[in-house]
Order: sequence, then C-alpha cells, then structure tokens
Amino acid sequence: MELVGKVALVTGGGSGIGRASARALAAAGAVVGVLGHGEEQLREAVAEIEADGGRAVALLADVTDEAAMRTAVQQLVDQAGRLDVVFANAGINGVWAPIDDLTPQEWDRTIAVNLRGTYLTLHCAVPYLKRNGGSIIITSSINGTRTFSNPGTIAYAATKAGQVAMAQILALELAKHRIRVNVVCPGAIGTEISDNTSQRNLEEAEVKVDYPEGEIPLTGGEKGAAEEVADLVLFLASDRSRHITGTPIWIDGGESLIV
Repeated sequence: MELVGKVALVTGGGSGIGRASARALAAAGAVVGVLGHGEEQLREAVAEIEADGGRAVALLADVTDEAAMRTAVQQLVDQAGRLDVVFANAGINGVWAPIDDLTPQEWDRTIAVNLRGTYLTLHCAVPYLKRNGGSIIITSSINGTRTFSNPGTIAYAATKAGQVAMAQILALELAKHRIRVNVVCPGAIGTEISDNTSQRNLEEAEVKVDYPEGEIPLTGGEKGAAEEVADLVLFLASDRSRHITGTPIWIDGGESLIV
C-alpha cells in the first residue's frame, strides 16, 4: 500500500494498459481518476477497482478537448483533494500506411490524440502536481524510439518519438518542483489497441526481418501482458523510483533489439 494518501490520474483508463495500471495503482492505495471517452468501459473499470476494495473516480473526457480535460482534472482534484501521479497513457495506432498513401486527415488524427492529448493532459495536471511534487509517466512505444522497421508507422512513430522528447524536456523543467517525468515504451502487448488501427498497403513499406525464435526473444514470440506494463507504471509512480527522471524504459522482451 505504498501509494496510500496519493491521487493518480490515468488517461485511456478504460482498457488495456491504462485499465491494468489503474487497478495496480488503486491496489497500492491511490485514489485513481480513470479517464476515457467510453462511458461503459469507465464504469466497468471503476467497478473492478471498487470490487477490489479500492477507490476510483470515472472521468469522461476526450484527451484532445481542452475544456473537457480541464473539467475532468478539476473534478478529480475537487473529489480527492490533490494530484500526485499522472499516467498519460491514452493513444491510438491510427492508420498505418505508406507515406504517399497516408492522408493528411489520417496524419492529423494520430498527431491530435497522441501528441496533443499528451500535451493537454500534462498542461491541465501540472499546476496541481506542482503543489506537492509527484510523478508523470507517459506511454510511448518501441516504435519511433528503438524500432523503425514496422511498415507504415510514420505518423504513429513520429508521435511516440515526440513523447520521449517531451518527457526529457519536462524532466528538467519540472525537476525544481520535485516532479519526475518518465516514459514506458511497450512492445507487443495483448491489448485492444488493434481496434483503433487501420492498415493499408503495408507491403509497399515492409522491411524484412527474420529471427528464428520469433520476434520477441524473451518469450519466443508471445506478447507481453498489460499487467506487466502496469507493474512498471506502479514502480515509476512510487518513491522506489525517486531518483529516476527523463528516462525511457523499454518493456518488450527484447523485441526492439532485433526489429
């Protein structure tokens, strides 16, 4: 129960890594604001936390909407009294397609959710974190940070690289306020993110990579679990990581070392 007395905000908290992390943070004693744009998923996530004996607040908002994000963060602080941990996790794969096939509208949508959404989350939350210090964790990816061979990921990879740059700049900017800023970079994780992924003409952008034991060396090809990422998020949210900031951490079973 190392987060007793703390309050955490998790965006994209209705499913996948966000939902698993919200449960882990709540199990460690934090009051968790579970933010997402799907009302039913949020209700289910909050119900799971409460069934486990934790405390959670459902926050319905689109991370690209400034007014909605300001209202959601304020709602959490009004109900819980403070803010200590922000897990900026919401994101989409968007459309994966060759550069000459990807439309400007498709590019803009991925940029809006992944970069604007991360910016707005932090923009609205940091004033409250400055009161007591705390931890910011951002979900990036192996794509755009250590892996560049996945075909058609130009928009997605650009946003993921941008998130690491944001975190490293903010690690210095916010250090004087005792706010740590770190990044988790998952590889293939068993989540529902494929539901918001569209792939088109990827053979035009494909790079051939062959590894005899599968693309995830540590597991022989088996995807990681959202709960494994949640364990890392909990570590970065806790005082056990008190001397770590500005650091991307790859959690991919060695996948990004070969592809």
